[in-house]
Formats: sequence, structure tokens, C-alpha cells
Amino acid sequence: MSKTWSVFSAVTLLVQVCIGEKSCAIWSSAGSVVQRDSSFKVYCTFNCKCKRSMFCDHPPTLQSHTELNSTTIYFHVVNITKNRTYSCNCDCTKRQCNCPAQDPCGLDIKAGYPPDRPKNISCNYTVINNESGVVICSWNRGRETYLRDSSVLRVRTVPRNHTDGPEFHSVSCKGTDVASVNFTVSTSVQLISVRVQVENALGSAVSSTIDYTLSDIVMPSTPVLGQPKCSSRECIFKVKQSVKTQHLEIQYRSAEQTWTSYPHKGVQMNTVQDWSISSLEPYRLYYFRARSKFSIGLWSQWSSNISSWTEEEAPANELDVWSAVSVSDLKSLRVYWKEANISVSRGKIKHYKVSVTSPDSVLVSVNVSSDARNYTVPICANCEVTVSARNSRGLSPPARITAHHTKAKPSQYVQVSTVNHSVTISWREPETAPPPAVYVVEWYPEGLKLEELRWMRLGRNDDHAVITDIQPFECYEGAVYGLYTDSSVTRTMFTGVTTLESVPEAGPVVQERVEGDTVKVTWIELPRSQRRGCITYYTIYLENDSGHQQPYSVPASERMYVIRDLSPAAYSLWMTASTAVGEGPACQKIKFFIQEKTPLWLLLVCSVTFLIVVLLLCLCQCSAVKQKFRVFFQCLMLDVVPDPANSKWAKECAQEKGKMNLQLQLSNSSVTEEEEPILVDVEELPKQNNGISKSRNVSSQLPPQIGLSPETEPTTQLYPLSTYIKSFSHDSDSSDHTQTSLDTNTTVDYISSHGMGNMEDEDQEEEEEEEEEGEMLGFFPSQNIFIDTLDIGGKLTLDAVKIDFCTDFFQNS
Repeated sequence: MSKTWSVFSAVTLLVQVCIGEKSCAIWSSAGSVVQRDSSFKVYCTFNCKCKRSMFCDHPPTLQSHTELNSTTIYFHVVNITKNRTYSCNCDCTKRQCNCPAQDPCGLDIKAGYPPDRPKNISCNYTVINNESGVVICSWNRGRETYLRDSSVLRVRTVPRNHTDGPEFHSVSCKGTDVASVNFTVSTSVQLISVRVQVENALGSAVSSTIDYTLSDIVMPSTPVLGQPKCSSRECIFKVKQSVKTQHLEIQYRSAEQTWTSYPHKGVQMNTVQDWSISSLEPYRLYYFRARSKFSIGLWSQWSSNISSWTEEEAPANELDVWSAVSVSDLKSLRVYWKEANISVSRGKIKHYKVSVTSPDSVLVSVNVSSDARNYTVPICANCEVTVSARNSRGLSPPARITAHHTKAKPSQYVQVSTVNHSVTISWREPETAPPPAVYVVEWYPEGLKLEELRWMRLGRNDDHAVITDIQPFECYEGAVYGLYTDSSVTRTMFTGVTTLESVPEAGPVVQERVEGDTVKVTWIELPRSQRRGCITYYTIYLENDSGHQQPYSVPASERMYVIRDLSPAAYSLWMTASTAVGEGPACQKIKFFIQEKTPLWLLLVCSVTFLIVVLLLCLCQCSAVKQKFRVFFQCLMLDVVPDPANSKWAKECAQEKGKMNLQLQLSNSSVTEEEEPILVDVEELPKQNNGISKSRNVSSQLPPQIGLSPETEPTTQLYPLSTYIKSFSHDSDSSDHTQTSLDTNTTVDYISSHGMGNMEDEDQEEEEEEEEEGEMLGFFPSQNIFIDTLDIGGKLTLDAVKIDFCTDFFQNS
């Protein structure tokens, strides 16, 4: 074997050297075409001493080769599954004589299968005209070979005169599972024999021979249909065939229906034939097709489809209508209707007509757009609402709605069950109750009855309704109505219907209002997208500043809750919403404070005190009451008034004539106890006949705010003999620094003559003081009961007593 390879290698090298193309030779032990899943070896022989290597595919991948001898290497390929390319490379270190350039050499290996034996041969004979026809034969090639196959159909025709020889027809069928070939035969041929032979690089296969009698496989050519002309119930079109046939089948269907066959009819002509299809529906798009057949043989192929619309008719049936009343507007009724299907509308709806009629007149008659599905009308007693649809041919019968129904006693027992994504509403009437004329089941997303109301009308014998258009994570509610012939109606509500739900995505938005020890909590319903199902209840959490937490559960229908009798403290409040699955997250916390209440008894005491003060002030305006107060205060005064002329202060004044030292104890905040006493020089004047002494020279050391005015006229009576001298002057009209307020602790000294003096002057001076005090006490009544003159007898000494009149008391207050 090694000798054989050596000789083969030498011959190969010699050929390459002579040609001058390659420095190596590559070949396969199985050839260039191999069967898939087989194993073989690829050899490379080099003509130079070099570093040898072998590669596979593109880009080249280095392979682990085996050394056969000094010039030849090989690679063992195992279970090849696709086409591959192998190459060899030589890296020379020393050139030999006549050694060609060191180009690599390569080999393409194709992998595939030998052909299977053809099977399922089928032939049809189509008559083109009276002289010839076409035979179409097809067969199943079997599995894909991944190689180039060559198929030959061998046909032997047997005419009536038996003179024609065999015919051969070739066909290329690469890449298809079913191969076919067609050929023309004369109408004189009665029998044919067919056989299929196929081959490729790995082998060949031949089918069995099949004989056909052409009369058994003969068929007419495919009919040709003309464009239909249609009325509302019938379509007429032309059928054309090339030869006479005995059978013709026409089929038709609308867009949503299956094919319907028109009865077979015999045709004894090969010209154009008019055919009509009746019993069609108005305003439908119909499709038509046809095929034909001889009295023997096979049906022809179906013709191409043709289509046409039938014409419109006036709507024949009533619309499906329903109604609802708005909770916020009980004086209006919203009427709903469903879009009529094509069998009811019988045409394109142009608009809807809504009318409201009373027994005497038409109250409302309006045309609504064809896109509208509801309209709001006023409610009135004994009114009837009708809705009709109009197309190009007329109006539909009016669908009637009675605005006011007599409410019958609800009797249905309603049960709701959920399966997958559908909801079944079932009900049961009592055995003694008569069944209504019709049932209506309505449903809508919670709180959106007017916006998304849907309903289903059912017969009197129905006891359940299956609802399929329920959105997941949406909460629905609705009712089952029983409508009777006497316009009475029963209604049974159902709530909390959902097909899929989870916990809410957020908590409600909360607001609080504090009133004393009570807090009113209000919140807004969660948006539909955040509910994730049916809200079963809300939970309010209240936490005080010590960390104690109190939950309050509230029904889902509520939007307000009041928490009472809270203790004074700082509180935090938040809320959550819950579904049947669980509790959702909490909303944002809000904080508030409960203040301590003012005791009721204190409020009562303050109120009573205020009323007493107001009452006393009012009573002071009455002269009789003032007289009673004057008598009461006279009882409190001393019976004997001391004489000031006998006081120690008066004696010292007599010893040092012309000067007197008056020490004033001022309680004004600007004067302190450490300040020097203020001395006042007083000159004693001789006694006048009228009992009034006039001052000729008075030098005062008082500050300007309390000094006597130097501009005082000599004739002015500064100090009446029988009255007093005040340390703060209120009598000088010319003084610019009159003191306007006195402290309640200020002591006022008095100087009196040995006699009572002139009582008229004394009364006049007291009246002037009353006017000044009235100006200072603007908020007191103008007639003060304590300012009137008191008649006091006896003598007064300053050492014995110092008198503060009530006037000073009111001034300081």
C-alpha cells in the first residue's frame, strides 16, 4: 500500500512540476462528492521539504493532520454533515530544483444523499379544445438530496390506431418536494403510461410504471366569470367556457360566511352564459367562483374569485336601546343605542333620529350623527322616547323607551362568578313569580355608568349572561333588570366584579380639619389606574406624639370620617386602600395638633362679670341711681372734718412769713425717692374784706411741668381761702406744661383758712375740676357720681388727716 501511495505521489509531483501550478496535490479517498454522515480521509502530497499543515473551511481553521510519509499527510473526516473545503499549505526552508511557487492547494467536498424513489404519481388531463389537451403529472421526490438532481418523466402514449411510439419529457425539480411536468396530447390518445427516473452524483432511482385512461382523468378548462351586476337581493354575471360541459357549480359567500354552492346545472354550449344568484342579503359584499365537469372525468379547477356589493334597503328591525338617569340631574334621561349590524342596518347609516313625544305633541325631534351612541333628553310624565336609524333607503322601525317605569318588587336572586377573563351573571326567579317579557343585564366600571354603560338584552327563558369584555384590574358593577309588558320593571344590583386584581398602587389623597377635640378626615378616590381592582375598605392610621397608633376601618363607599374625643397632643395621620388581595402602600403623612380646651366655668365667670360691668355703666346714666351712690358714700365719710388752720404745718408757716416749704411726694415714674424735695415759696397776703387773699409774689422752685404760670393776672384767685392748694395745677389755662395724669399713690396737701370762706367760689372751682376730670376720663359717663360737691362741717388739721378725693382715684385709674 505504501509503495502504491509513493508511486502515486511521485506521478502527481511530476505532473505538477511539468505544469508549474502547485507545489502540492490534494484529494479525497471518497472523491469530491460524498454521502452525508460518512467518514473518509483527505490527503496532501508536497514536492518540497517544508513545514506542512492542513486547513478546513473559510476562514481556514488549522486541523490536526497525520504524517503518512515524508511527502504526504492526511486528515480523517468523521461523519460529515455539510459541504466543506480543505486546503494544504507548505512553508519551505530550502528550494529544490524546478520547485514551483509555494501556493496552497485546496479541495471542495460536497455532501448529500442519493435520490429516493419517486412516489405518489398523479396525472390530470385538461381539454383545451376539441383537438388537444394538456396532461399534467406530478410526484413526490422524497427527501432533499442537497445535490443537483436530474429527473426524467418517461411517457408512452397509446392512441386509438396504436401507431405512435413512446415519448420522453425531462423536468428539473431541484429545491422542491413535489415535481411536476406537463405535455400536450392529442384527443385521439386513449391511454398513457408514465414512469419517473431521477439521478444525481451519488446514485439514481426509478418509480413504478402507472397506466392512465384519459377518460378517467379528463377535466374541462377552468371557467371565466364576468363582473357581477347586483340588486339588493340578486347578482347576475357571465360564465365563459372553451368546450361544452354537462355540469357547472357556482359558489358564493359574504365576508363573514362560508362558501355556499348553487345547484348544478347542465350546460350544452361553449359560448357565454348568463347566470343569476338570488336570495342574497342587502348591502353585503359577496364573492363568487365556478368550476365545471364533463359527464365523465374530474371537476375543473376553481375560477378566480370575483366580488360585488348588493344594494341597500331600509332597515327592517329596531335598534337595541337602553337608558340611564344621571344622579346629579334627575330631570334628564340619557338614551343609549348599539351600532346595528349589517343585517339590521341593510345599508350605511347616515344619522339617528331621537324623538320625545307626549300624548299631545312632539317635544323633541333631533337628528344625531352616525358616530354617536347616546343622547340626553328631558324627562316628562307620560313621555315616550323613540330612536330610529336612517340609511339612503329610509328609517328603521322606532325603538321605544318609557321614561317612567313602575317599579316592581325585586325578585331575582343574582350570583356572579368569574372564570379566566370572563364573568357569568346568573339569576333565578321565584317559582311563584311570573317571568318578565325580557331581561336586560347592564354593567359598567365603578362610578362610570353614564360614560361606559354596556348592556345585553336576553329572552324571557334565559337565566344567565356571559360577559367577556371585562378589563383586568378594573372593578365593575351593574344590575339585572326584568321588563314586563305592563311597563313595570325589577332591578337587582351587583357590585365588586373583577377578573384580575392586585394591591392598590398608592394611598388616597387625605385632607384634615380640626375642630376642638375632633378631626374630620376627607379623601379623594384613587384614580382607576391605581386601584388595581375593587377597593374593599380604607384604613385610617392615627398616631400621637408618644407613638401610640390607632387604626380606623372605613367602608369603600365613604369619602369622610370623623374622629372624636381626642386628647390634647400632636398627631400624625395617614391612610391606605385595600382590595381582596391585600393592603396597598400608605399615602403621605399629615400632622395636626389638638389644643387643650378652656374650662367652661371660666368662660361663664368672664361672661357674667362682663355683663355686670356693662349693666353698672348703664345704670350710672340714671340720676336716681347716682343719688343712691352719693348717699352710700357719705355714710363712709367721717362725721367731724378737722380744721387745717390748727395744723403744725400752718403754725410753721405763720412763724416764717412769706415762705412755705411744700414737700410733694410724686409717684410719677420720673421722680425717685432720693431726689431733693421741691420747695415752694408762698407769700402770705393780708386778708381782704371778701375773704379772698391775692398773691403778689410767688417764687416757685417747681419744675416747669408743675410750676405756676408767671403770666397769671394779679386779680386771679389762685387759692381760695376755704378751698385747697393742689401740688399739680389744673386751673391755669395759660400753662403749656399741665400734668395730665396722677398716680394713685400721690398725696395731696391742703391749706385752709380759719373760716369756711366763700362756699360759692368753692363750688365754682369744684365744677371746673369736674370738667377737667371729664376730659381725662373720656371713657367714663359724662355725669360722674363721685365728682359732686360734698358738704362737710367742722374743722380740719393737716396733721390729723390727708384727704384723697374720688376724683384722683378715677384720674389714676
